Amino acid sequence: MHQMTIYLHCENVDFPGSDIANLYSPSAQHCQELCTQHPSCLFFSFNRPDKSLGTFQCFLKSSSSGHPRSQVLLLGVTSGYSLKPCNLDSKPCFPQIFENLDFHGGDYRTFFTVNFEECQRVCTEDPVCQYFTFVTGNFTTLDIRYKCHLKFSWNVPRPSVIVLKAGVLSGFSKKSQLSQQFDTGIQLFSDTDFRGSDFMELKAVSPEHCQFLCSVHPQCTYFSFSGLDFRCFLKNNPNSMVAKTKTGVTSGIPTHLCQIDESWAKLTYKGVDFSGSDISSEVVNCAEHCQEKCTENPNCQFFTYHNGSFFHPSHRHRCYMKRVITMPAPSKVKKLANVVSGFTLRNCRRAEKSQD
Repeated sequence: MHQMTIYLHCENVDFPGSDIANLYSPSAQHCQELCTQHPSCLFFSFNRPDKSLGTFQCFLKSSSSGHPRSQVLLLGVTSGYSLKPCNLDSKPCFPQIFENLDFHGGDYRTFFTVNFEECQRVCTEDPVCQYFTFVTGNFTTLDIRYKCHLKFSWNVPRPSVIVLKAGVLSGFSKKSQLSQQFDTGIQLFSDTDFRGSDFMELKAVSPEHCQFLCSVHPQCTYFSFSGLDFRCFLKNNPNSMVAKTKTGVTSGIPTHLCQIDESWAKLTYKGVDFSGSDISSEVVNCAEHCQEKCTENPNCQFFTYHNGSFFHPSHRHRCYMKRVITMPAPSKVKKLANVVSGFTLRNCRRAEKSQD
């Protein structure tokens, strides 16, 4: 039995305006979970496959009142509210299978297999896989029939804005970012740049944090981190790695097939602001207490604390708790005949074990 959540939606109703983000989603339930995990989303509208234009688009919305400014009848649209007040599991289960839908992009591994059930089983067993698309035996292109595409999306917290700011300290929840925590001892190379082969740029608070992000991404073969502006460059080149001396840059290799170090997440970073992504705030007496509050809050992933020297007196000693979306989220969803798509069942299995 999979964990069941009751979803309340308004079919053929649109909440126009108030958009804060536009994502892709295969269903209204998935869209509602995206809204629930987004730090500021309060309600949403989802374009179903029967809508004439803009299908599978999930519009996340917010307002100062907490409610839509208006509600209008619109065929092919389903709208509803965030489930934040329900304090639901931060790792939702998505057992539904989607026929004739392609979860486009995010591919990191392909192989041939007999059916979508086996494709989903391999996705579930692979800790990197978040969702999949399987090409059935009726697909028009003969040479890719029975092909399973395993796909990746970020499932770890990533502050999107990291800047220097006086009078603040930032850090992460002490809850493990992954299922296990170990010390790897993998060497980092100071004042060294691994030039070229960039495929993604992210924000990271330290070289160790950048290494963690590289280790989580299945396509990252090495990385370089710029400490001057907190830029983490993930790189993919399995054939060569060229090192150049560069002051202020630290480079290294991922811990693929090794045990990943998360000690960086237990530290606090003085003078660093994780800007945005706030879910709540409260006054506490120190940064350590702020980190404890974040760790105790199941929805908090990272935080910023304004200490007694912060320039704005009314914001001093305030703890800002933050989060981002970490559930499986395809970069694009589109109709495609004779393919089957779905999600990993790891969260479903975990929920079943917790109920035993």
